[in-house]
Amino acid sequence: MTTLPQAQDVDIALLLEGTYPYVSGGVSSWVHQMIQAFPDYRFGIVFIGGQPEEYGEIRYSLPPQVVHVERHFVHANHGQPPIESMEGDPELFEFMETLHDGMRAPEACPEGIQFIQRMMSLVTECPETLHEQFLYSEASWSYLCDVYRKHCTDPSFVDFFWTVRKMHEPIWMLGKVARDLIPAKIYHTVSTGYAGFLGALLQHRTGHPLILSEHGIYTKERRIDLFQMSSFKDNRTMLEKRSEHLGYFQQMWIRFFEALGMLCYEAANPIVSLYEVNRQRQIHDGAEEGRTLTIPNGIQVERFQSLRAKRPSSPPLTLCLIGRVVPIKDVKTFIRAMRTVINRMPEAEGWIAGPEEEDREYAEECHNLTESLGLAGRVKFLGFQKVEDIFPRMGLNILSSISEALPLVVLEGFAAGVPAVTTDVGACRQLIEGVGIEGDVAGSAGAVVSMANPTALAEAALDLLGDTERWYAAQKAGITRVEMIYTQQQMIAHYQSIYTKAMDTWQVSALSSARS
Repeated sequence: MTTLPQAQDVDIALLLEGTYPYVSGGVSSWVHQMIQAFPDYRFGIVFIGGQPEEYGEIRYSLPPQVVHVERHFVHANHGQPPIESMEGDPELFEFMETLHDGMRAPEACPEGIQFIQRMMSLVTECPETLHEQFLYSEASWSYLCDVYRKHCTDPSFVDFFWTVRKMHEPIWMLGKVARDLIPAKIYHTVSTGYAGFLGALLQHRTGHPLILSEHGIYTKERRIDLFQMSSFKDNRTMLEKRSEHLGYFQQMWIRFFEALGMLCYEAANPIVSLYEVNRQRQIHDGAEEGRTLTIPNGIQVERFQSLRAKRPSSPPLTLCLIGRVVPIKDVKTFIRAMRTVINRMPEAEGWIAGPEEEDREYAEECHNLTESLGLAGRVKFLGFQKVEDIFPRMGLNILSSISEALPLVVLEGFAAGVPAVTTDVGACRQLIEGVGIEGDVAGSAGAVVSMANPTALAEAALDLLGDTERWYAAQKAGITRVEMIYTQQQMIAHYQSIYTKAMDTWQVSALSSARS
């Protein structure tokens, strides 16, 4: 195991859930890019994962300005306090019930902010005591039984009990992290969820600024994940089920993550999204509009410009999906589309360039699908690749995801001279067609198709690869758009302003505390 750098304090604490530096690509690439762009700040990384065995070694060479790294796992075996019979504090659980009722219906609880602030204080000041009472006290048992009778639509108390236990374990753990974290002047979380909740706890405990940069909408992505999972039990008979009760435990988890998101939105300023649709979604989910703003991703265009000269004289008949082999990327739709592509264009190839370790079962299913469709040798699994090595050999950059924000890989492909065919998710239509960009006249940089539609994906790819004039027009449009709007310099200038303002706020607070 790599020795992690340690420090006594940092300028900026980055709160990162399931990303940098243990997962490559996507948001992790953005985090690495951001750290490198600010050599004058000392960064600390607080990595939050599920279980330790899900992550290997660090995937990035940490820049020297990363002076502190610590790891925490919300679903690891943290050990339980010694079993001890106790009555518990009935007033505490009465308060918790009122808090939960208020979070279910905020409009009916005008004192909600005060309740939340008290909860934050309790979680950061005495997490061990709360944990012990939650596990062993009679007051906790009475509380859980009462909540079950009032709200649970599934007849299994056992499943309800263990679901609630699993939900609350990370709360006490993150309370300890917030209490014990080394001093930081500002906090920057790249999601809501557990990292955002930790940010809210830290902001409450210290009063220091919290910045939220939400690439995808966390609650939306967790909703997709939860409804794809088959591990949730449903103990009702067919006669007991009603449509509004389907997925009760999925709904519990969704409400839980929505609550964490609301707490982060309440504490963060500013609240950054990558494009306007997501900003409106944040407002809908509880973010104060005046604290929201949009900063598109930007890339170092110069890094990819030289790759254009390495391209062959005509577009390669290679369709490449660059990304993790996981369900949210819907790799299976790409594989199915390749069957149609190769039927009509036999010399074409499909590449899948991305790691397979995150969901080995899904990766195996993708391999099996390739075999069953007779595509062995025509659809190739390349594993993780450096994009500089494969962009010059690609004819089309394919993105078949069911959820995205503003994918960097599309921008990088544009800069390297590769048009894209994507699903209609996130900001993809904006990237490819310029929709919503004032004054944009670059034209189409590829094609946008509906989700989970292999035929549409294949037809769009065939149209571009079969029409050289159209392909070159798409290449030119992508280059023009990325160079005008999506540069790293533009993005970093926005964040420099945000960091400067946050540091000024911290300085005023520090001076005020020193005087008092």
